[in-house]
Amino acid sequence: MSIAEQMLDVARQAKLASRVMANLSSAIKNDMLLRMADALELETEGLIRENEKDVQAGEAKGLSAAMLDRLVLTPERIKGMADGLREVAALPDPVGEITGMWRRPNDIQVGRMRIPLGVIGIVFESRPNVTADAAGLCLKSGNAVVLRGGSEAIHSNTAIGRILKTTMRELGLPDAALQVVTTTDRTAVLELLKLEDEIDLIIPRGGEGLIRFVVEHSRIPVIKHYKGVCHTFVDATADFEMAEKIAINAKVQRPGVCNAMETLLIHKDIAEVFVPQITNALQQLGVRLKGCETVREFAPEVEVATEEDWYAEYLELTLAIRVVEDLEQAVDHINTYGSLHTEVIVTRDYQNSQKFIRQVNSSVVMVNASSRFSDGNQLGLGAEIGISTTKLHSFGPMGLEDLTTRKYIVFGEGQIRS
Repeated sequence: MSIAEQMLDVARQAKLASRVMANLSSAIKNDMLLRMADALELETEGLIRENEKDVQAGEAKGLSAAMLDRLVLTPERIKGMADGLREVAALPDPVGEITGMWRRPNDIQVGRMRIPLGVIGIVFESRPNVTADAAGLCLKSGNAVVLRGGSEAIHSNTAIGRILKTTMRELGLPDAALQVVTTTDRTAVLELLKLEDEIDLIIPRGGEGLIRFVVEHSRIPVIKHYKGVCHTFVDATADFEMAEKIAINAKVQRPGVCNAMETLLIHKDIAEVFVPQITNALQQLGVRLKGCETVREFAPEVEVATEEDWYAEYLELTLAIRVVEDLEQAVDHINTYGSLHTEVIVTRDYQNSQKFIRQVNSSVVMVNASSRFSDGNQLGLGAEIGISTTKLHSFGPMGLEDLTTRKYIVFGEGQIRS
């Protein structure tokens, strides 16, 4: 078969299987996820062997440090995948939930019920854990899923998919509901994006280039975020020790991910003291710093920041720093240069925290916490399917509920319309 025929067959099988998944009980789905989690942990050694093939190939191709970091599977990350599936199993099942009922003057009752979306296509780069995370969320929410990972993770993704599909077969469930595309031919993505009759939603996960490619070529609705330009604003009333701890965690703990801080904003009233403190701490941890004129007045060793730096998603140990006049200028900077991902204020002023929450338009806004918590798992959604910075259907980290839609249900007693 041609690539186009292969992708059509994959999508059609998934669509047929989605009808079965939509009607499974919560107990069956939860049992399936728990068994999948156990199977992944049992296969840890084999998964690491397959992953090593991808890592070695990635190093030979010269993949960036950020890409390689996302690609690597360790026993801890495999356990994390398994634990993510267990957490999804423990979550309430949104399918069938009735949200609100109201009675009309003619005594008909109207309500809305949550139902699966159908078939979800995931196009992603590097992170093999997406295979398990996406499968768990899509299957628990009664959907089928078609996963097309990048060629750099082909061995890892195929191995994870094989383990999960084997579990489904052992339970007598339609393993076609979990499709892992095993061809590395790039035309496979283009062909999948044409299948609007078989696939209901596309979610791309990866770099900005991949996401823009998917948006440009897809005939199917796309949930997306292009990049994560996340800010931390240190207010005049901030506790310096807390601010330093939050800023270091947000930038250094894992710089190659979309919820890492890329710009630090500092209130002018504390700049003389806090700028030297935080720049010294970050530089000792190997962070390259770029700052505005005021930052360089108090830390002359910092490089000059350009206009482009305020828009930058570095995904590495590089950080832009700007001193702002007040909270209003911080909010204006974020709304001008941000990517609607995640923003943080560090403050002891309750009124300022509330202003920041109301005025910043990003999908996640935090008070006195690291932007690294902007993650479905950390926010209690279970393993996340992705982060949306599009405001229609879903906004922010996406969990189970975001993989459903709602239909109207009506109860009558023979009423007819006159």
